[in-house]
Amino acid sequence: MSEAKTVLWTAEDAAAATSGQATRSWAATGVSIDSRKVAPGDLFVAIKGPNFDGHDFVAKALEAGAAAALVSTVPPGVPGDASLLAVEQDTLAALGDLGHVARLRTQAKVVGVTGSVGKTSTKEALRHVLSAQGRTFATEGSLNNHWGVPLSLARMPEDSEFGVFELGMNHAGELGPLSRQVMPDVAVITTVEAAHLEFFDSVEAIADAKAEIFEGMNPNGVAVLNRDNPHFARLLAAARTQGLSRIWSFGSHADADARLVDCSLHATCSAVTAVIRGERIQYCLALPGRHWVMNSLAVLLAVKALGADVAAAARALSTIAPVKGRGTRKRVQAARGAFTLIDESYNASPAAMTATFAVLGKIDPGAGGRRLAVLGDMRELGDRADALHAALAEPLRAARVDAVYACGPHMRALFDRLPAAMRGAWTETSAELAPLLAGAVRGGDVVLIKGSLGSRMATVVDALSALDIKDSKQTEKNNNGSSPAADTDQTAAHGHKG
Repeated sequence: MSEAKTVLWTAEDAAAATSGQATRSWAATGVSIDSRKVAPGDLFVAIKGPNFDGHDFVAKALEAGAAAALVSTVPPGVPGDASLLAVEQDTLAALGDLGHVARLRTQAKVVGVTGSVGKTSTKEALRHVLSAQGRTFATEGSLNNHWGVPLSLARMPEDSEFGVFELGMNHAGELGPLSRQVMPDVAVITTVEAAHLEFFDSVEAIADAKAEIFEGMNPNGVAVLNRDNPHFARLLAAARTQGLSRIWSFGSHADADARLVDCSLHATCSAVTAVIRGERIQYCLALPGRHWVMNSLAVLLAVKALGADVAAAARALSTIAPVKGRGTRKRVQAARGAFTLIDESYNASPAAMTATFAVLGKIDPGAGGRRLAVLGDMRELGDRADALHAALAEPLRAARVDAVYACGPHMRALFDRLPAAMRGAWTETSAELAPLLAGAVRGGDVVLIKGSLGSRMATVVDALSALDIKDSKQTEKNNNGSSPAADTDQTAAHGHKG
């Protein structure tokens, strides 16, 4: 028997939070802004976006089982007796009101996470270690912007003991309002690196924008900063300017509050010794790479700041798994032999690329195999884009990568910088690159795929995954046993965004 879902909003509570008018009584166990993903019992918020107006999908959401829809106007085709929450203001502002009330009514200890690299992974690590110590709510995926943050807050159960929220930005002035919504008790800045340079004059300006996370904190909050980052002093000054006195740091620096003593980096994990606020601790980290060792220090220091059990959190790091598109590994049994596929297709920056190449360098290919780096453009790097792409040649050589397959106009700068022996292929798009790589991969290879989300490297991941003989046989078996109704439902799940 399935466990009953927690009621997040009643019609009365939601109406009070938004100054709206409910047409009838209802109780919502979830909140959604996408009609394709509405679950039974959700409150569907009809947001008007740049491409679609959610009001056009209210009827579909209600048919899918939504408990009610939050609207600013009653759209055509909606039954007169439908469960609606009508507001006079913009529905995005009403969603913000729900998020604000959700934050005020909970007694949860809340941590906000930002940074140029590692936000989502660190957020998920905090979710993982805190979930074993209390009722924990965390941002789903990367819902970290002006609509994702209030949506996440509105989804947080009142009885949560811990809340973990990811906050993102690509322009100055965006993070401050998000922080004031989340009101973090603990704020983590993973690192400051060259990302979103298209919208900033310098990396120092990026640091200033990241420091906006302190704006929503009260003076008793704790800032968790990367002591090894060149911009530590700048972030420290910003935190103090906001009135924070509890400013903790992590890294290998001798003065770090979470100090790395030693680490042994392996192909699939790391053994770490650290001192966390005076407590010496050893743990196994189930994710590889020095960058993950640093992220783990930030996680444990945040756990300490939240008043949770650091030793228990460290033990939990031995069972952590990578997030999809951020280091997941798959053994593909292809006709020409088995190879290892590393999916890093979700995002990319110069720092993230370099860290991932180091992980690739730790992995030994199988007999006759090679280390292959399959790379898409890093977006939003502005005038320095070509130079930053070309600069990846050295860390690729240091990682003993055998061949590079690349796509996108900026990756051409890297491809031309590489020695001839390392040049696999270059194309304009990932769609053109995918079949070339599928024809080139062989047994024993270790294939890393990485690029910014806009470079669509998931296309290449899918093409290589499709070579798996095991998956093909399972798919054929499933299709032979599928029903027409199931196929129709699957097709319907890919409707317009709401």
